[in-house]
Amino acid sequence: MNEEQLYLNFDEYIKASEPHKRERAEAWRVAIGLQAVDGLQVSEYLKQTARQHIEGEITIDEAREQIKQYYISKTKHDEDDSEKEEADRVSGNIAKLISSPSFTFNAAGVMAIHRAIFEGVFKHAGTLRTYDITKKVWVLQGDTVTYGRWQDLRMALEYDIEQEKEFDYRGLSMGEVVEHIAKFIAGIWQTHPFCEGNTRTTAIFAIKYLKSIGFECNNDLFEQYSWYFRNALVRANYRNVAKGISQDYSFLNKFFRNLLMGENHELKNRYMLVNAPAEWTKEASTEQAANKYPTSPPTSSPTSSIPENENIKRLIGAIADKQLSVKEMMAIVGLKDRPNFMEYSLSPAIQEGYVRLLFPESPRHPRQKYLLTVKGIAVYNELKSDTSNSEKEKNPDKENWG
Repeated sequence: MNEEQLYLNFDEYIKASEPHKRERAEAWRVAIGLQAVDGLQVSEYLKQTARQHIEGEITIDEAREQIKQYYISKTKHDEDDSEKEEADRVSGNIAKLISSPSFTFNAAGVMAIHRAIFEGVFKHAGTLRTYDITKKVWVLQGDTVTYGRWQDLRMALEYDIEQEKEFDYRGLSMGEVVEHIAKFIAGIWQTHPFCEGNTRTTAIFAIKYLKSIGFECNNDLFEQYSWYFRNALVRANYRNVAKGISQDYSFLNKFFRNLLMGENHELKNRYMLVNAPAEWTKEASTEQAANKYPTSPPTSSPTSSIPENENIKRLIGAIADKQLSVKEMMAIVGLKDRPNFMEYSLSPAIQEGYVRLLFPESPRHPRQKYLLTVKGIAVYNELKSDTSNSEKEKNPDKENWG
């Protein structure tokens, strides 16, 4: 689909001196542009109605009602009316949602965003799906991402959001902040909690979340590159070992670096196509070399002091040279309360650089294990040495100390 055809030019309002007109125009531009993720285009009537609202002639609720009545009273129906009605009504709902300062940062908040976006469009608006899904995707050559199991959807959303609430951004560079945000948003999208409209919901969730933590960014990228945004989310969550394909966050990182850091990485959908034609791959490699940036924080130092936190020390000793699941670690340290273990043992150990995930790009991987980092191994060796020395002091005559 030609993205230029989807671009609604409200430049005269964006550049206008009246802030309220500029804000309304920006909201409508994003709302209309996001319809591209599902191959939808708005009607000319919607564009006219949007201009009325931007000019202050009608309120946003009056604009939404006009759109609703337009399709109810329409006597001559076109073949694409159902698609245009969805695009028009959803655009009106999104424009209202973006303009609202309210935001609830929990699973219920995600469901509320979906409900607000698709009110009057989907009967299941705001309702979690009750079946598992697959979706053939162009960028994966017809393959699908593995989405969240329907029985676990709410729990998965709550887990991701709670982890984000606990995340400490202090001390991170801007590049590291962007990488973390990209992975968080990718995780929310991968859950795919709804039957339809997940990418549009994720985009609005991202816009409102970023604003809630202090990022006043230009959201035009969501309008102009909405299809790229979706494909980047796909590549960030797709892994096929048999085909030698790993999760790739680089495309999503570029989107968010452009959005939050004002960089100018070229955002092309064809670069993301798996098993792309050779000429596309060569072109992408050339562009990546020209725009190379670090994507990972420095590795942990091999030297470290023993942590004061007794929970972390006990966990380091439990993991030792093994790869363990959460259940296995809890059994070794003698704990049965999983939330308590996550909050006071595992999460601090990971945050302080002693423990890492076997599959860091997929925190909820079904075979996820945890192992010590280089820093953690150094501490483990110190702890083991201290224990050995202590035993020697207690039993100086014991044989076979080596």
